[in-house]
Amino acid sequence: MIPQKDRKIILENGSQYLGTGFGDKKETVIEIVFNTSPVGYQEILSDPSYTDQGVVFTYPLIGNYGMADDDYETENPSISAIIVREINFEPSNFRSTKTLDEVMKQYGIVGISDIDTRCLTREIRNYGSCKALITDINTPYEKALEILKNTDLPTDAVKRASRKEKTEYTSPDSKFHIVAIDCGMKQNIVRELLKCGCSVTVVPFDTTAEEIKAMRPDGVFISNGPGNPADVPETVKTVKNLHGFCPIFGICLGHQIIALSYGAETYKLKFGHRGGNHPVKNLLTDKIEITSQNHSYAVDCDSIKNTPLEITHINLLDKTAEGIECKKDKVFGVQYHPESAPGPQDSAYLFDRFIHLMEGNRNA
Repeated sequence: MIPQKDRKIILENGSQYLGTGFGDKKETVIEIVFNTSPVGYQEILSDPSYTDQGVVFTYPLIGNYGMADDDYETENPSISAIIVREINFEPSNFRSTKTLDEVMKQYGIVGISDIDTRCLTREIRNYGSCKALITDINTPYEKALEILKNTDLPTDAVKRASRKEKTEYTSPDSKFHIVAIDCGMKQNIVRELLKCGCSVTVVPFDTTAEEIKAMRPDGVFISNGPGNPADVPETVKTVKNLHGFCPIFGICLGHQIIALSYGAETYKLKFGHRGGNHPVKNLLTDKIEITSQNHSYAVDCDSIKNTPLEITHINLLDKTAEGIECKKDKVFGVQYHPESAPGPQDSAYLFDRFIHLMEGNRNA
């Protein structure tokens, strides 16, 4: 049976796509982006870095293995919408406890299927990430454009994605104490740190350097998160005031915040990097890593030249900075996701490097 199309997407450039609604059926304005990963839709849906965004999945079938209780990256997903070619309502997976549609209804996430996602992805690549409206198919075209024109995308995504209170995670064989600054942190990062023998104190994004120093950590971690790193000057200030105090490791938004804390600059990419197969060259080992990525912003390579930072990794697709470090302060960050949820595990060594820096600092 051919589904009855009842919803549509309208981009701010005027293009529109007709489809079939699932999940929550509310009207919503999103920043529309695309992700090329063939698996991992549950991790993507629950990744706080997608706050306020609508993700176009280039893989045609989504929902076929359901939703597993242990695979969420946050307890309260904040993604706005997902856009797919085909949605599956009858998953086959012994670990599945709910369908994707049921979870999206539970968390108020809008869905639209039966979209030509290849055409839509090409348009995003050509035009760039932009505002889009998902609405009822009967919404007048001119009214939809007026809604888009008069709606600004929020700039407080990190504030909403970050936890509000300190949370403690204890490893049974704990050797180090990590303070992790939550800017929209994926839960698999905590799991990786626990596996490395670290107890983790996760704190809100606006925690001050003085508060962190009082916790006497062996290392500080700065998490991934949504939006523009320039929108969180509180976190940039905190990291700047922690330079040289203890080893610092940042992932994704955390990597960008480290760059800003040393006086480098960031800028918005045309359509970002989102997928599980981005090639990155490690300049320290001369090896190529296949990485999982999800970000709209990048560190300006030229702006690094006037800072104590050095570039350690480069994206082979567009030569953007994928890793930076300050050897003197024992600070480093990567733009991609070594915790690999979803994604390859080529980069798990970065957690070992963080441990090594803390060992060296303790023995100094």
